[in-house]
Amino acid sequence: MNRGERPDRRPTDHGERVVRELVSAYGRTYAEDAGIRLKDTPQPLYRLLVLSLLLSARIRASVAVAAARALHEDRLDTPRRMAGADWQRRVDALGRGGYRRYDERTATQLGDGAELLLDRWRGDLRRLHEEAGGDTGELGRLLQEEPGVGPAGAAIFLREAQRVWPDVAPYIDGKALSGARRLGLPQDADELVSLAGGAEPAVLAAALVRAALDRRVAEDCLRRAA
Repeated sequence: MNRGERPDRRPTDHGERVVRELVSAYGRTYAEDAGIRLKDTPQPLYRLLVLSLLLSARIRASVAVAAARALHEDRLDTPRRMAGADWQRRVDALGRGGYRRYDERTATQLGDGAELLLDRWRGDLRRLHEEAGGDTGELGRLLQEEPGVGPAGAAIFLREAQRVWPDVAPYIDGKALSGARRLGLPQDADELVSLAGGAEPAVLAAALVRAALDRRVAEDCLRRAA
């Protein structure tokens, strides 16, 4: 190379900058938004399941997060408490969080889901995790046995739970990949994790989802990385 010539940039340089800006500005999990200190213990895992159900509806993420917080503030944050609460109490808590469009149906699903969790897994999602035997597909299928938790809800749960269930990682689902596509990033989970350097896969996935849900997030990151 002659003196004064600039070395060609590696093709991944731009992708690394984009991911760095994305994670720096938007790398916050939805569990963190909801005030859940995620651990591999029954209560925070249950709160994450409830949050995942709420987020999977056609409603703003901020409303779902507020509803999850309202349920926690009313101490409806364990399967036993949720199952023991009457339907109107669950409706009222969801309403205080602004989750009014789906409050009645969701209140029923939360009660039925808590009872199933108690009956089948003794209120402990770690038992569901163990039953899946390290198979992420089976884990998603088992999660969908919970009333109100469909493919979207199961994916939300797994994106966040990979923070405490390392055997799930890296879990970069279709919604996260759509954010990567909007940012011009690879459509491969391992490549994305590599570009993210030391960022946790759960944090990367949440940031990518934010880019998928809001074009302004992607535009901001691309501008910062230019």
